[in-house]
Amino acid sequence: MSGLRILVPVKRVIDYAVKPRVNKAQTAVETAGVKHSMNPFDELSIEESVRIREKKTYPSGVEDILAFSCGPPKSADILRTAMAMGADRSIHVEVKEGEEPEPLGVAKMLKAVVEKEKINLVFLGKQSIDDDAGQTGQMLAGLLGWGQATQASKVTFDGDGKGVTVEKEVDGGTETVKGVLPMIITADLRLNEPRYASLPNIMKAKKKKIEKMAAGDLGVDVGRRLKTLKVIEPPPRQGGGKVEDVDGMISKLKELGAI
Repeated sequence: MSGLRILVPVKRVIDYAVKPRVNKAQTAVETAGVKHSMNPFDELSIEESVRIREKKTYPSGVEDILAFSCGPPKSADILRTAMAMGADRSIHVEVKEGEEPEPLGVAKMLKAVVEKEKINLVFLGKQSIDDDAGQTGQMLAGLLGWGQATQASKVTFDGDGKGVTVEKEVDGGTETVKGVLPMIITADLRLNEPRYASLPNIMKAKKKKIEKMAAGDLGVDVGRRLKTLKVIEPPPRQGGGKVEDVDGMISKLKELGAI
């Protein structure tokens, strides 16, 4: 039984504390001069991968934790953060700002990396907070023909090193699913509390390897299949009003055309 070889895709997104603004051309969200950071759900994936190694929860241990990102040159910053948190090395597929591939294109690249690096566990965030598509993990599982467990809040391994049990929160309770390696797992917010990268680890991360490549090097076509026609901000929310009784509420709803 060999150790885990974990792939953790990470994405550079507008920082969660920043309020996005639509650009003047109404073609996309304004990114120039805006603070970016690692997608919060991807931080959970890195943290859980490192914890599996530290706590030795997998019988044969962890051989390798590989971080992957497809994005503009500044995406190297979040790969450094991932390595400072505990990833061993990273791969950066560089594209121009605003030309990031769609989820299917990312899934195809990840499939190529999985096969090239002999990965047996892929740990992703359940979604990125910029497009909120929540598709990449599921598409990758389909392309590879692997089992998947989404929105994980707890992950445990069987003593034989084959079975993986994943708990996830659902409406009104918890659902538990079980699969076998190789497997795709996507992380939910309650999985763990990501660590801060310490200064010594940040310095060590500068010596770790970032392998740069193009999508073509993986033999993947990442051409976009969707075109964004227009991006607009939602209308400002209107203030509420008070009514005296149920009849008044019904009259008001009829007046507004709600019923």
